[in-house]
Amino acid sequence: MASTLPAQMRAIEISQPGGPDVLKPTQRALPAPKAHEILVHVAAAGVNRPDTLQRAGNYAPPPDASDLPGLEIAGSVVAVGASVTMWKIGDQVCALTHGGGYAEYCVVPEVQALPIPKGLSMIEAASLPETFFTVYSNVFDRGELKADETLLVQGGSSGIGVTAIQMAKALGHRVFATAGSDEKCAACVQLGAEKAFNYKTGDWAAELKTALHGAGVNVILDMVGGDYVPKELKALAEDGRLVMIAFLRGSKTDIDLNEVMRKRLRITGSTLRPRTVAFKGAVAQSLRTRIWPLLEQGKIKPVIFKTFALEQAAAAHTLMESSTHIGKIVLTL
Repeated sequence: MASTLPAQMRAIEISQPGGPDVLKPTQRALPAPKAHEILVHVAAAGVNRPDTLQRAGNYAPPPDASDLPGLEIAGSVVAVGASVTMWKIGDQVCALTHGGGYAEYCVVPEVQALPIPKGLSMIEAASLPETFFTVYSNVFDRGELKADETLLVQGGSSGIGVTAIQMAKALGHRVFATAGSDEKCAACVQLGAEKAFNYKTGDWAAELKTALHGAGVNVILDMVGGDYVPKELKALAEDGRLVMIAFLRGSKTDIDLNEVMRKRLRITGSTLRPRTVAFKGAVAQSLRTRIWPLLEQGKIKPVIFKTFALEQAAAAHTLMESSTHIGKIVLTL
C-alpha cells in the first residue's frame, strides 16, 4: 500500500454483546487488500438490521469476516490488490462488504463494488448495497418476479422495504406493502406502492384480497415470519412464491401443507452474508446492468432518514431498533 496511508484508523467495535452502548470507538491497524480486493477510504457507511443483531450477539460474523460491524460503504479507492482489474486508485465506489464498514478504511472484493450512480452523493450511495443486493437476489432471482406479476412487501417503510417497492415499481410491477402506521403507509404509497396496509389497525390480508379483487399476490417478500406465514400462504396466488429474509416475529410457525400443495406454492429464503464472492459479484453485475440506470434516471431514489457521525453509531442503532424510521440510516466520516 502507498506509504502516504496511515498505519492506524478510527473504527467502531463491539466491545461485548449487548445494547447500543457496547459500540465503542477504537483504533485499528489499516487492513491490507488481498490480490482481488480494493481498499476504500470510507466516506459513509450504511446501518442495517444485521448490524444490530451482530452487536447483540445474535448474528455471528463468518470466520473469515471482520469483527467490526458494517455491511455497506461508499468512498474512494486508495489501494488495490495485485490482481485487481476493475478499479484504480481514485475511483469512487459503493460496495457490499464482508464486515468492517464502521471504519475509516475497509477492504472489499473488487467484484462487490459498484460505481457511484451519477447524481448521487456518497451518503446516498452508501445506503444502496446491502438492501439492493438483498432485494434483487431475493425478489427477482429467488422469487422470480415476472412481467405482469404482483409483489407484496412486508415492512414497506424499512430500508429493504423502500428499496423493494421502488425497484419493483420501476420495473413495471404492481406493488403492495404493509407498515406500522398511517404515516409509514403514506410513505410507501408515495414511493410507488399501489396500496399500503396498516397492520396495527387493520387486517392486511383481507385488505390485500380486496385490492386484488379476490385474486392472490404472486410474490411476497417477508421479513416478519412467525404467525404471518400462514396468512401469507393464504394470500398467495397459484404458483406463488413466499421469500423469507428475516423473522422479526420468530423463526417457527405452523403451516397448512394442503395450502402449499393445492396452490403449488414455493417457500424459499436466503441470507446474503455467507454467500460466496462469486455469487455477490454476479448480483453486482445484474444491478449495474438493470438497476443502476434506473437510479441515474431518478426512477429509483435513495431514502435517507437520518445521518450520524461514525462516533454516534450507538445512537444510530438505538434509532434502528426503535423502528420509527422510514428508509435508511447512514454513518458519516
